[in-house]
Amino acid sequence: MAKKIAVLVINPVNGAGLFQYLEAFFENNIPYKTFAVAETTSVKTNSGINLQTDDVVANLKGRENEYDALVFACGDAIPEFAKNAEKQFNQDMLAVMKNFSEQDKILIGHCAAALLFDNLGIVNGKKVALHPFVKSVVKGCIGTDEKSVIDGNIYTAQTEDAIPSLIPGLLKALM
Repeated sequence: MAKKIAVLVINPVNGAGLFQYLEAFFENNIPYKTFAVAETTSVKTNSGINLQTDDVVANLKGRENEYDALVFACGDAIPEFAKNAEKQFNQDMLAVMKNFSEQDKILIGHCAAALLFDNLGIVNGKKVALHPFVKSVVKGCIGTDEKSVIDGNIYTAQTEDAIPSLIPGLLKALM
């Protein structure tokens, strides 16, 4: 039986990255639900396309046990996070990531995902694929130049362009 996936959709989200995950899940009958990292379910892509998610991250918090894996769909994550770190939806996102990690669930992401995972201390000693811009700022993880890396329950890709190299291993784990 396929695992159930929670997908965090930041605002704005990188549509190219998000839709690679969603299409892979859809094409392989893997159930998923999208959660906006925002106050409402209305988000935009980096290119300005309006999207409607299934729910908001506040409603995922405390319900992590209903899902087997978490995807962090990146976009302008770090600049937006830096401007809005104190907002409740960002605090909820971090709590959800930490809760998934504490339950040894699969964590998936690209671009800034490994940096956020590292800042939370949930990838200490694990190999990750890092966006080239953040390699020098990680502390606890083992940053690589590989396009994608799977280390235990952590699945990372450098950028949205590297997601296709991550998908086969990810699908194997989710099906």
